[in-house]
Amino acid sequence: MTKGRTFNPPPGWPKPPKGWTPPKDWKPDPNWPAMPEGWELWVADAGDMPQAAPAIEIDSNSTVPEVSLTELFALKAEVARLQAQLADSSTAAEKTISFDDQKILQDIGIYRYHHPLENAAGYRAELERIEVEVAKIVREQGAIEVSSTFTFENSLAAGRKLSSDLGRLMLRAYNAECDNCIRSLRTGNPAVAKKRLEASRKAITNLGKIMEMQISERYHDLRVREVELTADWLMKKQEEKEAERENRARIREEKRIEKEFAEERERLAKEKHHLENAIKALWERGERNPDLEANLLALEDAIKQNEFRLANIRSGYVYVISNRGAFGTNVVKIGLTRRLDPNDRITELGGASVPFRFDVHALFFSEDAVSLENELHTHFRDRALNAVNARKEFFFAKPAEVRDVLMEKVGSLLEFSELGESLEYHQSRKYWPDRPEGMS
Repeated sequence: MTKGRTFNPPPGWPKPPKGWTPPKDWKPDPNWPAMPEGWELWVADAGDMPQAAPAIEIDSNSTVPEVSLTELFALKAEVARLQAQLADSSTAAEKTISFDDQKILQDIGIYRYHHPLENAAGYRAELERIEVEVAKIVREQGAIEVSSTFTFENSLAAGRKLSSDLGRLMLRAYNAECDNCIRSLRTGNPAVAKKRLEASRKAITNLGKIMEMQISERYHDLRVREVELTADWLMKKQEEKEAERENRARIREEKRIEKEFAEERERLAKEKHHLENAIKALWERGERNPDLEANLLALEDAIKQNEFRLANIRSGYVYVISNRGAFGTNVVKIGLTRRLDPNDRITELGGASVPFRFDVHALFFSEDAVSLENELHTHFRDRALNAVNARKEFFFAKPAEVRDVLMEKVGSLLEFSELGESLEYHQSRKYWPDRPEGMS
């Protein structure tokens, strides 16, 4: 027996008599249970153990299960094992890179250009310059830092040769990861690619630590810049495509409007000609028809208005519409149309791309509808559904709020409907299997 120590058999082992000490060549029976990891076979005697904390008073009717030293040490060993397992899990979690593009895009918010340039061609030229600089650094052997004092089999030359060969291999692995990151870039989300590149560099540094090898800071920064420029280029290219698509749509719309006004001019001219002939024939007979003459005056006003709108591209109708079934309550679209009949445009918007027709809250004609629409968009800009693309025209706002702002801008409104009928939506709602949240 060791002085001040007592033999502590693991769970499942037979309990020896008090004061028993194992013989010199003693070995436990192989049929006994395995000793838990971290188990201590010798523990301090009760008199030598630290003073226990004061006991907690409990109800006399309550019972507290007695915990033996054996069970206590078993619990301690289990806690140690779980702590080690938790530490390993935490380390693995730190090494894990999130590839959830949706979550990362939400965390980033609006895309900010790392290197603002004028157009996609500018980014393409800068990327070509980066490629030249990357090739130059590799040729000058500045991409990876290698120790010149590493020896192999007591030979400095052999050590340098081994370091050079391994350095090329490690650089090839790093470049392959970088190229893969660039190829898999998502528009507006370079964060994952940069994390992967940084993780690759750290892994290579850990592998080459014993030989003091690592990817140089200058080379790594250059490849990170290449990732950022590529992400900027993808975003700028997408913006230019969208702008080109919007421009083509605008040109098509202007041609359609010009054709519509030209056809209207021809129709009004024919109608005027018929009225003038009818009135002339009556005059020749010495008769008059006040209704025909009033119609002719109204027709001449219509012709003037048609010519004015054809010549003034900024005139048109500003509309305020909503679609509760498609976008929920308190969401409006504020737009502009130059159509002769603005309802044609609203009917077009409520086509097959949305489940229900739009409700019209206001149609206001303005000689400078472009400025009026811009002022409304600016006022509600911080409540835009699409915070990234300013060309979208949907806003979180009640129709009454738009009415109040519109009143401030134009002074008065002949007609404004605060509530939309949403007829198709109300008729369809009860047939939905599960109603989306907020659509009651």
